[in-house]
Amino acid sequence: MTPNFLVIISDEHRKDAMGCAGHPIVKTPNLDALAVRGTLFEAAYTPSPMCVPTRAALATGNWVHRTGHWDSATPYAGEPRSWMRQLRDAGREVVSIGKLHFRSNEDDNGFSQEILPMHVVGGVGWAVGLLRENPPPYDAAAELAGDVGTGPSTYTDYDRAITEAAEAWLADPVRGEQPWAAFVSLVSPHYPLTCPEEWSALYDPAEMDLPVGYGEGLPDHEELRNIVDFFNYDDYFDEQKMREAKAAYYGLTSFMDDCVGRVLRALEASGQLENTVVLYVSDHGDMMGDQGFWTKQVMYEASAGVPMIAAGPGVPAGHRVSTCTNLTDIAATAREVCGVADDAGNAGQPGQSLRVLANAPDDSDRTGFSEYHDGGSKTGSFMVRWGRWKYVHYVGQPPQLFDLQSDPHEQVNRAIDGVNDPDIRAALAEGERRLRTICDPDEVNARAFSDQRRKIEELGGESACRTAFVFNHTPTPTEQDEMREDSPL
Repeated sequence: MTPNFLVIISDEHRKDAMGCAGHPIVKTPNLDALAVRGTLFEAAYTPSPMCVPTRAALATGNWVHRTGHWDSATPYAGEPRSWMRQLRDAGREVVSIGKLHFRSNEDDNGFSQEILPMHVVGGVGWAVGLLRENPPPYDAAAELAGDVGTGPSTYTDYDRAITEAAEAWLADPVRGEQPWAAFVSLVSPHYPLTCPEEWSALYDPAEMDLPVGYGEGLPDHEELRNIVDFFNYDDYFDEQKMREAKAAYYGLTSFMDDCVGRVLRALEASGQLENTVVLYVSDHGDMMGDQGFWTKQVMYEASAGVPMIAAGPGVPAGHRVSTCTNLTDIAATAREVCGVADDAGNAGQPGQSLRVLANAPDDSDRTGFSEYHDGGSKTGSFMVRWGRWKYVHYVGQPPQLFDLQSDPHEQVNRAIDGVNDPDIRAALAEGERRLRTICDPDEVNARAFSDQRRKIEELGGESACRTAFVFNHTPTPTEQDEMREDSPL
């Protein structure tokens, strides 16, 4: 019998915030145990450091620029066909439990059942982010620091409900009758940075590590200043609030780890652990104050990198892989694990099965890739990674180049040395060559802006986007239901 396939995805979990990744503070015993039982992918990336475009890319197995899900107001709506639908069409039960961030459960997203789904607000999402050419002030940024504290939140309540639903679904004896696939999607450690007492007590703000480059000012780059001027989270943090925020983030990470552990124990109690390929990932990371940035939207490792652990049949135990991987690899993994053949709809997809990559020699030549075309940006940004090098291309602006071997925190932009150093010139040229093998950044940038202008008009113009419901984090399903009940329409 082919294995079951269980994806557990968190939200905004940075790749280094795990014990198994070497973090000296964060406690993640369940993820650490999963890594011991399986393979940790050390160079995994998000297709876009923003929730909605990434989740569309994860579902379709394709890059954002190929499907046109550019931003948080262009959610996945059932096309192109998701890997979930391919598995379901092949006769497998495929369930989602928790956050999806697609357009609506009225679309055929590919699941046999959606349990407690979170989709974008009103089927539209975050309309203000479309206004990249003439962005308004984003006053909701103040909420990030304002929400830092101890206690329950709607998000932790939602994660508890998701975990309980997953436990109940796995415990149903019908699960043992035929192979299944499940997508269990938690929202922690995504802000609000309000952490339940049990988990908050694990971390003392006074003992928190300081952000990378703390007090050194922002990187000297026009586009990065555009993003930090729009998402001006850092304006609301002094050192004490920053320490409290990091303690809350780490507490929420441990809370999320506990939820993961509960799901995995339910899987084991059902007798299906040994016949289930388990994949843990997050949709993107969180800068947590590094170099003056909070949340995501940028191409630094803490934002564009993601944790990725696989375990189960056919996955080497106690193994680490340095080959670049991506959330777009999940579609190919699902088909390979579940024995579903590729079809014409998968032609040109960039993904490879993570189970295959885990059993292959490390490949320093495989390219890591990410792109960003969402709120706060005034031009498209594109990242490629290979071996020690990371190249970030900004359309119409100077690039960045980082040597991750000698500068793992990306504090020295080597592109500035390119005029005088032949090795840097060669790395810059190789970065651009690799990028243009994937896409033409100028054409993609122009198409993104064109599509977004059209979307703005569809939503009623700039004024309508400016006055649309503005939020710092997507309301839970219960909150969205209450919003609909309160609406005068």
